Amino acid sequence: MKKFPVVLDIESKFTFRDFSDHKKLGVSVAVIYDYKLDKATAFLENELNLLFPILENASYIIGYNIVGFDIPVLGAYYAGNVESLSTFDLLESIREQIGRRIGLNDVISATLGKKKTGHGLMAIDMYREGRIEELKDYCLHDVLYTKELFDYGVRHGEVFFEDQSGKKSIKINWKKYLEHGGKDEMPLTLPF
Repeated sequence: MKKFPVVLDIESKFTFRDFSDHKKLGVSVAVIYDYKLDKATAFLENELNLLFPILENASYIIGYNIVGFDIPVLGAYYAGNVESLSTFDLLESIREQIGRRIGLNDVISATLGKKKTGHGLMAIDMYREGRIEELKDYCLHDVLYTKELFDYGVRHGEVFFEDQSGKKSIKINWKKYLEHGGKDEMPLTLPF
C-alpha cells in the first residue's frame, strides 16, 4: 500500500520560559494536512490518540522545525518512540544549505509572497483565553503555508529568503519526500 506524507504543526500551551523540557510544554492543538485525503484536520489535546495512527502510517511527517519542536513535544503523549516516526524538517534542510536558521515567515514571504497570520506566543494567549477556534485557524494557516512552501520547493527545486543584499535562492531537493514511501515498517501505537 502506497504511503503519503502529512504536514504537521502543533501549538503548545506553554513556552520555554515556563518549562525547559519539551514534554512539559503541552499541546493545545495539532493540525495536519494529509496528502492522501487532500484535507486538513485539527486535533485538540484530548484527540491526539486519533492523530498518532495517521502519523504512523504517513510516508513522512513534514514540517518547519518539527525535529526541534513539534515531534519532541508530541513525545509526552506518544506510547512508542516518537523518534521512530519518519520526519522531514524544512527548517533543517534550509539550515544545511545556508548554514543558519531562518523563520518560516521569512521563507514564505520571499518564496510565496505571503505572511503568517501571527506567531507562537499569540497562539499561547489564544489557548489561555479560550479562543480555541481562532487557535485552530491560526495553526491551520501555518500548516497550509508550510505545505505550499514544500510543494513550491518540490516543483522548482529552490525556495527563497531575503537579506540585506536582496532575495537569495536556496537550492533544495525535496521531491523525494513526496515520492518516497518512508520507512518500511513502523511500530504502531497500542490500541487504547
